Amino acid sequence: MAGTRKKKTPAANKERTLEGLGVSSGIAIGPIHVRESGAVEVSEYCIQPKHLDSELARFSEAVKRTRRQLLKLKSKAQTLPEATAEELGYLLDAHLHMLEGSRLIRGVEDRISGKFLNAEAAVQAEISEIGKGFAAMEDSYLAARMEDIREVGNRLVRSLTKSPPTAFSTLPKGSIVVTEEITPADTALLDPSRVAGFTTTLGGPESHTAIMARSLMIPAVLGVPGLLSGMTSGEMMIVDGDAGILVINPSPATLEKYKRRRKELERAHKQLARLKELPAETRNGTKIDLFANIELPREIKNIKDSRAKGIGLLRSEFLFMNRDDLPGEQEQFDSLRKLVTAMKGRPVTIRTLDVGSEKLATSLGGHLMPATNPALGLRAIRLSLKIPELLSTQLAAILRAGAHGPVRILVPMISGVSEIRQVRRIMRSVAGKLKRRKVKIPDPLPPLGIMIETPGAALAAESLARLCEFFAIGTNDLTMYTLAIDRGDEQVAHLYNPIHPAVLRLIKFTTAAGGNAGIPVSVCGEIAGDPRYTALMVGLGIHELSMAPASLLKVKQRIRSLDVAAAQRLVHAVMEQSDPGRISALVDDFNALA
Repeated sequence: MAGTRKKKTPAANKERTLEGLGVSSGIAIGPIHVRESGAVEVSEYCIQPKHLDSELARFSEAVKRTRRQLLKLKSKAQTLPEATAEELGYLLDAHLHMLEGSRLIRGVEDRISGKFLNAEAAVQAEISEIGKGFAAMEDSYLAARMEDIREVGNRLVRSLTKSPPTAFSTLPKGSIVVTEEITPADTALLDPSRVAGFTTTLGGPESHTAIMARSLMIPAVLGVPGLLSGMTSGEMMIVDGDAGILVINPSPATLEKYKRRRKELERAHKQLARLKELPAETRNGTKIDLFANIELPREIKNIKDSRAKGIGLLRSEFLFMNRDDLPGEQEQFDSLRKLVTAMKGRPVTIRTLDVGSEKLATSLGGHLMPATNPALGLRAIRLSLKIPELLSTQLAAILRAGAHGPVRILVPMISGVSEIRQVRRIMRSVAGKLKRRKVKIPDPLPPLGIMIETPGAALAAESLARLCEFFAIGTNDLTMYTLAIDRGDEQVAHLYNPIHPAVLRLIKFTTAAGGNAGIPVSVCGEIAGDPRYTALMVGLGIHELSMAPASLLKVKQRIRSLDVAAAQRLVHAVMEQSDPGRISALVDDFNALA
């Protein structure tokens, strides 16, 4: 943390090992790049009187968000050695105190209300003013406290700006990024040819940041206690994304061991590559269609390498990330057309905008008001239906792209029949306008499907199946909402269990409803890309799986070793269980016999 990092001592050069959550497979070896939590440059402007309340609310939400982050860090600190935990705990308590009606908070609110100053500029102006007073006292202790105030102020600014992107383009090739937290938008800026791996203090294995790391095939370890303590840029680090281990300043023997491990992984990958041209079918001939999930257009090469049948989930948020304005119809169309054309006739399933929760886009800042619980608030299709022009523009771009290759439209976060009816009505209206403009679109219109990612949608699957052409089960959110667990919170990551009996029953109910209605049902959550669960999915009757391209060949290998009847017997045994531990044991025992 700024102002608290101790000077490096000779002991710091000794090999150190830290443990966290391995979220993206692979081994990275390279120099550390510490992404400091320093000051963020912001613009200063006057807000209109009519926007005063919303600006104050925005600042209030930033304070709450900063408190939540500090409380997370304090919880993580308890896992550190006693002396370190105590020292860091005192520091974080002081930072938390500054967020509770302190002079800093009151001063910022006064500047917003009295001078109509934007919140970011008000924070920096107040820090500057407080700093002048501290400097006049010429006291070394108070000078140190001023550093703490600056750190809290910087956290507030970063929260207000939704962690603006930091350029990674200047990093030396092979760097390992070390930071407190990295947002999904930041992850989108990581170039795998330059960034070998990354690690953070915060974050869970099913967070969107973790998903993007897997999608980009960048080894990553998240949720590492005490990560930034004594960390220095330029030191050598090993990131073991499989075991969730970091080794700082590895000894020659350790370095050699991990280099051998990396070569073993490369050999295993080459062996999997032999499966590329073979069909994904079970031992008794049941075909399973394997699709790819992608986050960014540059992943097209990975899809081609994996021989995916198509794109089962294109997350369209990349169009809205790292920008302050909304993309227009033409810009969205140009991006989507390139993707559809690049797939050369293989289907592309495009999910409409799913922001909110952890995936806030700065371009939507004016439309997203502070929420007590963003995961349960205005996000995904709820936001799109509240702002019909947002959805209309995106649907127009998708329909136009559909003239250049097969597309399907996937709607996220559906919870009832009224929402899908509204979406279909808007889609027909948009199609009519495009036809009147003589713009080429598919005829008939592309299939319209929905994400099943809430218990409500799963339980209403029979009704929903009559109103759409396909289902895609998003097991990440379905597990989160069913078990009331924040999948991005490393503190409860151990409770996240996609094969909890409640989750499996919802998947089975959805699959049966889709089968009765004669519509395809796919699974596109992270469970789809884990070979450990492949037998369960096949036994449940899932014939379409969509996953990160890096996982596709491993899942294909598992499918080719499966007998469908045996997988169905496994599911029958699993569905009789009420204990998640027993289910886990049954799955592992089944896989051990493969």
